[in-house]
Parts: sequence; structure tokens; C-alpha cells
Amino acid sequence: MTKSELIAQLAQENPHLRQPDIEAIVATIFEEVIAALSRGDRVELRGFGAFSAKQREARTGRNPRTGAAVAVDGKAVPYFKPGKELRERVNGGAPQAAAATGKAEAQAATKRPPAKGARVKVA
Repeated sequence: MTKSELIAQLAQENPHLRQPDIEAIVATIFEEVIAALSRGDRVELRGFGAFSAKQREARTGRNPRTGAAVAVDGKAVPYFKPGKELRERVNGGAPQAAAATGKAEAQAATKRPPAKGARVKVA
């Protein structure tokens, strides 16, 4: 979903709001998250996840073409850690679905498919 698709979806779900107002709301939220991360703050949205900036140390890298050593400066990189509710919904259902079913059913629901090229026994 792109930013414009998000705005269109919000406009459709909230007909009492004007589209320019929704655009301003979405832009303000994104700008505040960016501003907080650039200050080194952490942004936590309960049930959704947390944004933070992780510091990468300076290091010596290699130029892949020549093999020469290259100094790579340290930098901050944005990091997102999804919240529990987001992880559960992405992995197939409502937030309380795993708790409501039996332990075996919950484990079966989260079982990964076999790796590509793996041998699978077919009954």
C-alpha cells in the first residue's frame, strides 16, 4: 500500500472527513515519526510496533570490484519492531486466536511450509 492508497482508503472509510484534511493528518504523523527518529527518540504505537534508530559503528569495507579497503562511516539506521498484535494478525488471524485454540492447533497454524527443494512425503 502506498501513501496515496492509504489516504484514499482512509477517505473512503471516513466520508465525514475531507481528503485534504486526511492528507494533512497522514503527512503530520509521518513527519513526527521522522522528526522523533532524527532526534534519537523511540516511537511506540501499542499493538502496532516501535520505530527506533540503531547506531552502526564505523568499519572497514571492501570495494567489490577492486578489493581495496574502504572506510565506511558510522551511521544511524531506522529500525522497526512489530508489536504482538500486528505479528499475530499478519500470521493468520485475530489477536486472541492462538489463545482460544488448543496448543497443538496453535503450533500447527504457525508451522512453516517446507523449504524450496525439500523432500515432502505425500500420502
